[in-house]
Amino acid sequence: MTAQPPARRGSPAVPLDETARQIIEQLQQDGRRSYAAIGKAVGLSEAAVRQRVQKLLDTGVMQIVGITDPLMLGFSRRLMIGVRCEGDLERIADDLAAVEEIDHVVVTAGSFDILLELVCEDDAGLLELLGRIRAVPGVVSTESFVYLKLRKQTYSWGTR
Repeated sequence: MTAQPPARRGSPAVPLDETARQIIEQLQQDGRRSYAAIGKAVGLSEAAVRQRVQKLLDTGVMQIVGITDPLMLGFSRRLMIGVRCEGDLERIADDLAAVEEIDHVVVTAGSFDILLELVCEDDAGLLELLGRIRAVPGVVSTESFVYLKLRKQTYSWGTR
């Protein structure tokens, strides 16, 4: 099952107090950390931490997910695809987001209208997927950027 963040069109930032920030930082260090351990670190009871974490999840401020290494799962191709479009960008982005193999869909400003991030098992899988992406109505062209070596990937931007 794929977790989707809530829609954020025009949503204002959710104000976080210092305790919420500390809880998020604790979970970014170890997403499996117990509520009791987090409570001890931030000065709250286990029940209070549980309630605060649930509120952070319910409001879409954060998600707790397992992150895998695509290479260890047999996905030898990791890449970003720049997409140039004509027409309704929101509809095109939604159509692309419906493609299960695409992990990230971002509407951008610049030389590409949309950026996609995805993994494939091999070049044959990539070729098949490119055909499906190019067949989406409104997609004019694509440019692929194959990752040769990943040097850094973090999810620790925290609450800055």
